[in-house]
Amino acid sequence: MPVRLRKFIGMILIVVLVVLYSMVATTIAVNALATSPWWVHLAYFVLTGLLWVVPAMLIIKWMAGPRVR
Repeated sequence: MPVRLRKFIGMILIVVLVVLYSMVATTIAVNALATSPWWVHLAYFVLTGLLWVVPAMLIIKWMAGPRVR
């Protein structure tokens, strides 16, 4: 697969990932944390704010292509 196509597909996947992930994380927060104290909200949003990086990192690694030695 050409590098430009791989990067284009990866960019689309990351945008979709961020949009869907933020919608799901916010929906869970609204439904599950409505009456929780502020520190639970803080911990939840810190965790979910960092957790999306893992799948994005895998997509970026795929976009870079195979290693050349």
